[in-house]
Order: sequence, then C-alpha cells, then structure tokens
Amino acid sequence: MRTKSIKKNKINVVTLGCSKNVYDSEVLMGQLKASGKEVVHEQEGNIIVINTCGFIDNAKAESVNTILEYVEKKQQGLVDKVFVTGCLSERYKPDLEKEIPNVDQYFGTSDLPQLLKVLGADYKHELLGERLTTTPKNYAYLKIAEGCDRPCSFCAIPLMRGQHVSQPIEKLVRETELLAKNGVKELILIAQDLTYYGLDIYKKRNLAELLENLASVEGIEWIRLHYAFPTGFPMDVLELMKREPKICNYIDIPLQHISDSVLKSMRRGTTQAKTTALLAEFRKAVPGMAIRTTLIVGYPGETEADFQILKDWVEAMRFERLGCFAYSHEENTHAYQLEDDVPAEVKQQRVAEIMDIQSQISWDLNQEKIGQTFRCIIDRKEGMHFIGRTEFDSPDVDNEVLIDAAKFYVKVGDFAQIKIIDATEFDLYGEPV
Repeated sequence: MRTKSIKKNKINVVTLGCSKNVYDSEVLMGQLKASGKEVVHEQEGNIIVINTCGFIDNAKAESVNTILEYVEKKQQGLVDKVFVTGCLSERYKPDLEKEIPNVDQYFGTSDLPQLLKVLGADYKHELLGERLTTTPKNYAYLKIAEGCDRPCSFCAIPLMRGQHVSQPIEKLVRETELLAKNGVKELILIAQDLTYYGLDIYKKRNLAELLENLASVEGIEWIRLHYAFPTGFPMDVLELMKREPKICNYIDIPLQHISDSVLKSMRRGTTQAKTTALLAEFRKAVPGMAIRTTLIVGYPGETEADFQILKDWVEAMRFERLGCFAYSHEENTHAYQLEDDVPAEVKQQRVAEIMDIQSQISWDLNQEKIGQTFRCIIDRKEGMHFIGRTEFDSPDVDNEVLIDAAKFYVKVGDFAQIKIIDATEFDLYGEPV
C-alpha cells in the first residue's frame, strides 16, 4: 500500500460534451479558486473531477471510457481521488455506482454545492457570474437558461437538466461585464432553447430585450446565438440582428428532420411547409445571414421516402453549416417506445449521404468568398498558421480562416481585416489587408 503524498492537492477538471458543460466546469473552477484551491483544466492533478455528457451513445461511451481511464490511474496510484458529475451521472447514477464503484462519489447536474463541499470548498453565492474561463481569452459562452420544456420524442435532456429556467437579465449583464473586463470580445449565447428565454420569469419571449442589454456592454463586439428552437421563434430577434452590428448574422437552429411524418413522430410541433417558410423569413429579414442546423437520420420508422425528402430539402436549402447525427435510442424518452428499426449501417450510410451533399454546398459557398474581405477574430496560433473566424463561424464547429504565420503577423485575441485567397469545403485561407 502506497503512502499518501503530502503535496498540496491540485484539482484537475476534465470536461466532456457540449458548451453547456464547458460553462458548468468554468463555474465550478471559479468557485474552487475563490476557496483558495489549486485548480487546472485538463492538465495534471491528483484530484480528478470529470464533467460527463450523457446525450447520445457516442457521448456516453466517451464519458464511461474517461471514468474508467482515471479509475485505472487511481488504482495505479497516479491520482488520489476521482469524482464524477454532469449529465451521465445525473441520469445513470445508481448504475454507475454499481458498475464503477471505485469512483469516490457521483454528483448530478444540480449538485454543485455538495461537490464543492466534498472538495473542501464553500459555495459562494456572491460569485454570481464569476468563472475561470477555459476558452481562448477573446470569446466565452454565456448560459442564459437551463433545462428544457419541449416534448421532443428523441431527447433525454429534460431527464438530465430538468425544466426550463431562465436567468434574469441583470445577472447576465453583470456576468457579461465581468467577461468584457477580462478581455472577452465575443459572447456565445447558449441554452437548451434560446427562443424560450424569459417565458418563465417575464411571461413573454424576451430574447430580444436581453440581447439589447448585452449589446450595450462596453468591450463586447460580437454576440452569437446558439440552439434556437424553430417553433415559436421570436421574430423581433431578427429585426434586432439587422440593426445591431454587435449581433452576428448567424443562428444555430437545430431542425432535426423535414419529412412531415418524422417531424410528427418526433413531436417537433412543426411541418416542412412551416419550417421552409420560417427560413425564408430569416433570409428575407437578414440577407446574408449564416444558418447552421443539425439533423438526425435513422429515426424509428424513417423510410427511404422520408430520407429522400430530407436529402432533396438539404440540397434545396443550401445551409451555410450543417451537422448530421445517427439516431440514438435513449431509454425513458418518448421514442423509446418505438422500434429502433433502421439498421446501424443504414443510419451511418444516411449520415454519409447527407454530409456528402453538404460538403458540396460548403465548397460552393466557400468558393464564392474568394476575393472578399472579412472582419475576423483571431483565436490562436497553431503550427504555421494563425487561426481566425468570420462572424459567420462559431468556434469548433464551423469554418476557420487560416493565415500563413511565416508571411504575416496578426495579434491573437484581436480583430483583423482578412482577404480570402483560397478555400476548401470547411476552411478558408486568407491574408491581412
């Protein structure tokens, strides 16, 4: 049996999954630092906190593998303690405790005070909005609401995150002011559903008013919208996007499918005609806006005819950005009662077909950018390139602008005017002007 080291504890927070988890990890780290704890993000530490994702099969597998990896390190004496929090832990805590008992303790998504206590820290209410950001210093995520009230048949998020709860405008403005003071120039608004914002506390969809308040914060130059739901979209947001230069002409609106029979079974509350009309309104209200969407293929009962409708629609709509996932059969969701009848290889084939169509669209749209000049934010230097983004691109999921560092210098964290000189399907190449 090894003797415990007398070195000072260093807490390593490991984040898996989406930007909402990134935000939660940053809040946890801010609280730990305020209690005088040494805390790092995905570096060496002797106490491990794993913030897990439990959304779909691939994400769950990654979370379980990460837990097993650190439990193994604990058994080898390389780390002292392993704690698990986040969505997977919220949803499968009893199973995890049984299957992986060597974890010191499991916590759910709303157990932050209890987790802090176990780590020897106090939950400080006065730290409202103070976080230890883990993103490049020029951008940060702002979580404006937690949970979701939508009844989508395939989605387990309400099981893990609960009902929709909006954050008050004044709290979000205060948090944004702190971020701006620390050098953040781009704010990425996240929630399970942005368009529901305010219904619970202001009794109306209040995203536009929130955006106006955030845009007034000095130092913030770009505000980007992620995860908007198509049904009941507040159209005053588009008017504001058109007249307020700080709000990026960009929206992430996961549409999931377009065949009416699949949409009905998914309980999306919309139709192909309504969705197509909504996107036409977007384009009319804000010409040149970039629309990102996400699709699910292989949903129970999706026929070849349904899939053909989806393919034809993707070709016709020419989305600037598109991601596609194979359906994951999640227990305790409404769709779990249906037979998961599309074979795994067919699901993967359909993903590949959609992404092939999108690759060609992305290629065509990117070729049109050659010769144009865009205001870009420079995120980082990587190898022989500076890496930037236009207002039409979100970090990690969209196009990047690569600038040859051997020929040009641009300052990381700042904006620069970049002329596009070449393009592939998913990258742009540029030079400063």
